[in-house]
Amino acid sequence: MAFYDNKTVIVTGGSGFLGSHVIEELKKKNCKEIIVPRSKEYDLTEKTNIIRLLEDTKPDIVIHLAAVVGGIGANRENPGKFFYDNIIMGTQLIEYCRRYGVDKFVALGTICAYPKYTPVPFKEEDIWNGYPEETNAPYGLAKKMMLVQSQAYREQYGYNSIYLLPVNLYGPRDNFDPSSSHVIPALIKKCVDAINNNQQSIEVWGTGEATREFLYVEDCAEAIVLATEKYEKSDPINIGSGKEISIKDLVYLIAKLTGFKGEIKWNTDKPDGQPRRCLDTKKAEIEFNFVAKTEFIDGLEKTIKWYKNNC
Repeated sequence: MAFYDNKTVIVTGGSGFLGSHVIEELKKKNCKEIIVPRSKEYDLTEKTNIIRLLEDTKPDIVIHLAAVVGGIGANRENPGKFFYDNIIMGTQLIEYCRRYGVDKFVALGTICAYPKYTPVPFKEEDIWNGYPEETNAPYGLAKKMMLVQSQAYREQYGYNSIYLLPVNLYGPRDNFDPSSSHVIPALIKKCVDAINNNQQSIEVWGTGEATREFLYVEDCAEAIVLATEKYEKSDPINIGSGKEISIKDLVYLIAKLTGFKGEIKWNTDKPDGQPRRCLDTKKAEIEFNFVAKTEFIDGLEKTIKWYKNNC
């Protein structure tokens, strides 16, 4: 029998961007039952709802993707909410999954958990060597506490939980809302909308000097499903492509791929965020044989096409 054939799996955040792709990947693996709790029915910041969810569904595995998250602007405007909602969801979910005998808990961390000046490429053992970039810190630290809890619970209770650190994601079904979107969907929307509205310029935050690494969402979903099946430690694991690009190069690449030929105005009064981001991805390959497959330009073209057809 294949691993997922007899498994009931809860995917929190399963109706979201990453979650919808994880569900597709689980279906490919013939998962017995996939449960997606909706926030209207199960507000996971309240422990009574977590208990009710676990009693209603009796899952074998919980994959925790739900998060309250956004780009730099949203992080600056909602530090308290992003901290509280994320930490309370993660802490209570792990605790009650342990109490109710859920076989495995899969926690999704964030690259925002790394220190601001982490040497590139980021290695998992560097995660405690400094404070995160300030605008992302409340969110990053809240998600990082699941790593502490995972390791503590494995040590004291022998509880099987894992902690994955995905890099910035992009792809079809991403969040294109300018008030909360991340850099790639925000730039795609700006360029396509500028073309449609005959605008001669777009504004981009920062200097363009910061670098980022991006992972196509389908690749990330594959990594999560592989790790859920094969990885059995609480040591953190990076999930990424291992390739770095400057924001400036990214902007000009998206402008080219969308066909935007106008002026790009850099608003240097706005923050760049963390100076560099690029992951060492060797452990994921060693531990559960994950290597990202999607070439960056191919992924961008698919994302742009999806946006033009759906938004």
